[in-house]
Amino acid sequence: MRSVEDQLSRVTAAAVAPRPVRVAISESQGLLCAEEVTAERPLPGFDQSAIDGYAVRSVDVAEAGTIADEESESPGDQVIVVLPVVGELKAGSRTPTRLQPRQAVRVETGAPLPTLADAVVPKRWTDGGLPKVRVGHAVHSGQYVRHVGDDVQPGDVAVRTGTIIGPAQVGLLAAVGRERVLVHPRPRLSVISIGGELVDIDRTAGGGQVYDVNSYALAAAARDAGADVNRVGIADSEPTQLRELVEGQLIRSEIVVITGPVGGAASETIREALTELGDLEITRIAMYPASVQGFGQLGRDEVPTFLLPSNPVSALVAFEVMVRPLIRIAMGKRQPMRRIVRARTVGPITSVEGRRGYLRGQLMRDEQTGEYLAQVIGAADGGSHLLAGLAEANCLVIIEPEDVELRAGDEVDVAFLAQRG
Repeated sequence: MRSVEDQLSRVTAAAVAPRPVRVAISESQGLLCAEEVTAERPLPGFDQSAIDGYAVRSVDVAEAGTIADEESESPGDQVIVVLPVVGELKAGSRTPTRLQPRQAVRVETGAPLPTLADAVVPKRWTDGGLPKVRVGHAVHSGQYVRHVGDDVQPGDVAVRTGTIIGPAQVGLLAAVGRERVLVHPRPRLSVISIGGELVDIDRTAGGGQVYDVNSYALAAAARDAGADVNRVGIADSEPTQLRELVEGQLIRSEIVVITGPVGGAASETIREALTELGDLEITRIAMYPASVQGFGQLGRDEVPTFLLPSNPVSALVAFEVMVRPLIRIAMGKRQPMRRIVRARTVGPITSVEGRRGYLRGQLMRDEQTGEYLAQVIGAADGGSHLLAGLAEANCLVIIEPEDVELRAGDEVDVAFLAQRG
């Protein structure tokens, strides 16, 4: 029986990363940048107002807000500076404007700063007046002004190689004028179901028939992991037709996932049908569920190909442990594995000796201590077919092979699954 670590190392060593492609920035979100994007122009490209208010020379309002001396008309009062408003600039204005000493120009946020203006008085510090404005507070030179190149200078790296492109990166790419960007694309993954008992969900299942759950569930899991998925659906198990179908998917995919029988004569039939494409090894892995799995590199390009159990829960767990990391590596992710935390068990757990358990669970937080708490859903030693339990799970509780009996309060590793809600 092969260890989980050994099998996982074989799988991840076969990772095939698609060649970088250039895509529109609107399609780049969630992908890894494959180039150093440098700015050709400064950002902002001109001095602009950072707030609604009045563009001024700071020296002209330096006395605003100070206490008037005894020789003034209102000794002891705060000084109010009154300036004529000689124009108004909105964001996007392209009209050259020059400010003369002891004048003000009303400006919107983002409006270009008039020549000679070096500060903006916020509207709230004035009476908001036209054609004259009363200023009750001084501003320093450069205050409330976005200067040329404050954000990005020409030659600066806007987005670095290996950066995950999120909303901020998309915005920055747009800000520096990039329409397209080189990225590591999502790996293409095909999902095929095999089984004489299977019918698609658009038909009525008869006696002895079940709906094809796995191709839908595994396709969703692959999309969640970041893959570009082709759900092939139910395949004919006749050897020649099966081989031709799989061969066609190997040409268009970086990963192929087949779900069907993994033991007995049925699995041997599948393996033999694919022999011309390569060796699909079916072996026992020291884990549960999904202790029997198949893996090989098939076709001319040696595409990683999996044979996962027909049991939906076993298939999803095997996908989570073996296939998902491969997808993340192919995307260039630095951390391909799920986040692992330590948690205390809520109740006792009985495990299978010699095999690592991946049990459906609920992860909670103790309000008083802040500790993570984990509760297994259903029986640890059975019920692997119960898909509803997995739907309620927000984590996998990982039980090591040597831990046969765990008591309430014992510590275990827990892998976060995708958050719901």
